Amino acid sequence: MTRYEQIKNSLQEEPKIWLVSGCAGFIGSNLAETLLKLGQKVIGLDNFSTGHRHNLDDIRMNVAEHEWNNFRFIEGDVADYDTCLEATAGVNIVLHQAALGSVPRSIDNPVNSNRSNVTGFLNLLTAAKENGARRFVYASSSSVYGDSAELPKVEERTGNLLSPYAVTKYANELYAGVFRRCYGMETIGLRYFNVFGRRQDPNGAYAAVIPKWVASLLKEEEVYINGDGETSRDFTYIDNVVQANILAGTTTNEAAFGTVFNTAVGGRLTLNDLYRSISERLETNREGFISKAPIYRDFRAGDIRHSNANIDKIQSILDFHPTHNINSGMDECIRWYIDNLK
Repeated sequence: MTRYEQIKNSLQEEPKIWLVSGCAGFIGSNLAETLLKLGQKVIGLDNFSTGHRHNLDDIRMNVAEHEWNNFRFIEGDVADYDTCLEATAGVNIVLHQAALGSVPRSIDNPVNSNRSNVTGFLNLLTAAKENGARRFVYASSSSVYGDSAELPKVEERTGNLLSPYAVTKYANELYAGVFRRCYGMETIGLRYFNVFGRRQDPNGAYAAVIPKWVASLLKEEEVYINGDGETSRDFTYIDNVVQANILAGTTTNEAAFGTVFNTAVGGRLTLNDLYRSISERLETNREGFISKAPIYRDFRAGDIRHSNANIDKIQSILDFHPTHNINSGMDECIRWYIDNLK
């Protein structure tokens, strides 16, 4: 039995109270659903700036009635400190996912990104401290590696930041480290590497590449690749990220506190290979689907050229072991989009 399986069993025997900020979003909704299925009490916080009410409806459909009764939702913004105080009252563990994602979004409007990602982060972290919620797990990003050419990426070595979004996430890490040293809070950062999976929104100008491409192909629309397609990413399936959050939320290893962990599978796939992978799966799973060639355009400002994680640290300290690689994750992901995209 893995450490993760042991933790899930122990949580069912001794439930905790968890706050999931950004609970109506892609990652937050998957976290909330998993915790409810484990018999946990969950407080969800979201302002629907990027999350969706239908994700909460989806959670309700996927859990038992008695599990749903353990869920309390607060509609509010982490940029409002009083809301953060309300949300953290009585909480044992915070899983902070609320943020304005997307490098291009932050370049278009750095002020809004800072308000949500830095002011909101500090508000929730401070409120957690004031209410005695010592464990604070938060979403960081592989964007903090900036222009570092080193592969695979190691937590202790980063480069020059390339976007306001990356600045906000690095600021989160700095604040979390200071709160560990000043107040003894058990802060843990998870540097996500290109998370994908069920409920990831394919719509909007800042949609992530996998859902956007899948939706466009299913609608027989043009698909665009930024640059030459040889940009590579460590695509990480949502179930691996859920595991990392729950392990971080429950670990007793003090070496985890005040630090950050790459959260990935340690793989690497180019955009060209990704496009072929998606097209092949759609051909297999969608009757009548005909693959088409993508259209190449200029590189996008702020993008990192290559991203590949060294996951030794999270494996050794949190006992993290990915359940899905890019292929098994993509198999599940494509089936979900075929069933759910209308």
